[in-house]
Amino acid sequence: MNKSELVAAVAARTDQTQADVDEAIKALFEVVAEAIGKGDKVTIPGWISFEQTDRSARTGRNPATGETIQIPASKAAKVSAGSKLKAAAKG
Repeated sequence: MNKSELVAAVAARTDQTQADVDEAIKALFEVVAEAIGKGDKVTIPGWISFEQTDRSARTGRNPATGETIQIPASKAAKVSAGSKLKAAAKG
């Protein structure tokens, strides 16, 4: 399911317009991105959680040349499925 299919499905279930649902989904992800960018964790209990993680510096290898390179420390986003989402995936 892509974003436009998701928007259409949510709009059909909620009797909202697709434009309203699209704006709500955009706003949701903007808020989540801002929160994890500040280092906050966003959790929807049982469904999903988003948080910022730290990646330490490490040594890597350039796949084209085989040369050893230093990969600097960085921050990343971590998304974890909750119990209800895991149960839904199992069927």
